[in-house]
Amino acid sequence: MDGSQGEFEFGSSPLDPSAVRRFLADNPDFLKADPGLLAELGLTLLGDNVVELAPLARVHAAHQRETEQRQLLEEVARANFAAQAQTHGAVVDLLDARNHADLARRVDEIARNRFGLTAGVIALECEGLPPAGWRGLVDGQVDLLLDGPRRMARMGFAPTALGLFGDAPEEIRSMAMVRLAIWEPSHRGLLAFGSVHDEDFTPDMGAELVAFLARVVERTAERWPRL
Repeated sequence: MDGSQGEFEFGSSPLDPSAVRRFLADNPDFLKADPGLLAELGLTLLGDNVVELAPLARVHAAHQRETEQRQLLEEVARANFAAQAQTHGAVVDLLDARNHADLARRVDEIARNRFGLTAGVIALECEGLPPAGWRGLVDGQVDLLLDGPRRMARMGFAPTALGLFGDAPEEIRSMAMVRLAIWEPSHRGLLAFGSVHDEDFTPDMGAELVAFLARVVERTAERWPRL
């Protein structure tokens, strides 16, 4: 091999990577002087002394995208796990309720302390007064709030439901509502959560965890008779 002439002969000996590196170090213009080889390697000469490693750049970009997607999936998984853990803790809290008023209080505390929401409400369609701590609804109001008699849940912002959330409904920007059916004959009601943040509940969001809590509220409320 004569580095001064830009020649590189291997003969019958196996290719030695260290020898290749030494050759390129001794002959820095070797690649620049051979456009055909650059093209075969997928390299682009951008300037006098700049070579773009296009394939490597594409691999790096793809790897970056995969890393970002993996990180997003990991974040979603962690959020789901945290939500499920808080939901399981909420179930224990609800099952410890002593009466209807205590159940309503616990729903609101779970909303505020476990999920960082603004309020949690149990509402019931009834002619007279609802159980202590519950919100009273007129006949047919559950269907109105859920936007249809066949809908079991509604996520997002519903102006007609602002009255569920007490003295400061203007603070509520999103809500989750799930249909309840309690006692026999069945009384229609709602389990509702409200938040000051638009993104906490959106129409494309699944209602599975809220529906699960609704079923727990139903079973717990049925421990005591409707007065």
